[in-house]
Amino acid sequence: MLEEVERWLSRRSWSVADRPLDRLAAAKLAAGTTVSVVLPALDEERTVGEIVAEIRRELIERTPLVDELVVVDSGSRDRTAEVARAAGARVVRRDDVLPRLPAVPGKGEVLWRSLLVTSGDVVAFVDADLKEFSADFVTGIVGPLLTEPDVQFVKAMYDRPLTVSDGSETPGDDASGATAGQGGRVTELMARPLLNMHWPQLAGFVQPLGGEYAARRSLLERLPFPVGYGVELGLLVDALHTVGLDALAQVDVGVRRHRHQDGQALGRMAAAIYRTAQLRLARGHLVRPELTQFVRGASGFEPRTYAVDTEERPPMAEIAEYVARRAA
Repeated sequence: MLEEVERWLSRRSWSVADRPLDRLAAAKLAAGTTVSVVLPALDEERTVGEIVAEIRRELIERTPLVDELVVVDSGSRDRTAEVARAAGARVVRRDDVLPRLPAVPGKGEVLWRSLLVTSGDVVAFVDADLKEFSADFVTGIVGPLLTEPDVQFVKAMYDRPLTVSDGSETPGDDASGATAGQGGRVTELMARPLLNMHWPQLAGFVQPLGGEYAARRSLLERLPFPVGYGVELGLLVDALHTVGLDALAQVDVGVRRHRHQDGQALGRMAAAIYRTAQLRLARGHLVRPELTQFVRGASGFEPRTYAVDTEERPPMAEIAEYVARRAA
């Protein structure tokens, strides 16, 4: 590990317990900083209500830390929007944001559009499929942005057990999580090797693909957003190039539990992440932006080909509607 990264780990890695909630509320009030929390959601009726209710109860009603709580629904076919609204969130349909630009599928697309329907100086993203959710996920990633003026981008780090069919837990083995000393398959087999080899300054991040992170709006509006699974890696790499390592940080928020995806879904995720890295290494084009996988059918293995996300949204600061809203 680079000496620079070792120094960074000692300076920019914290625990959620390092910043009590009353200290954060006082710092927020003194600076006049506003905070938006965004949940990108697609068919998450089972979990989104609990997350919204916890944030509203702990961080809006009991302690005024969060000013805006928004669920951006990217086309749910279940009761996600209804449940989120009943729990106290403002719900926005992805397709209603910037309608002149047709939306494409993908988490990054939702996060990018969320900048147009929020106003906080600090924007925190939280996945909507978390179970046993704690407000620590929000206070952890927002905390350094309220108390450390030089910090601009904060990622959560955590242990992540894998719940199997009998209800027991085993070490994490999915895209974005880890138990102590381990990460998921996509993290360990794709993201971490890419970062260590090509962006070694980012080797200290425990959860580079984690979906819980916060940043200053002034940074986010200057970054391009990969529309799909590559958004976490893309934002992290671009933030490093834009503001430097010392402006990045991570906070231990404990344990993360969420639903898990199968191996083929993780393969598609890995392909999108590799493509995101490739563009940042060469700013070139994929010769064949597709991934073929195989499933066993009645007559043997059958190929299934999927398009790999190849589109990125430009920095929000280049979008006329966003510029006009900020100027108003």
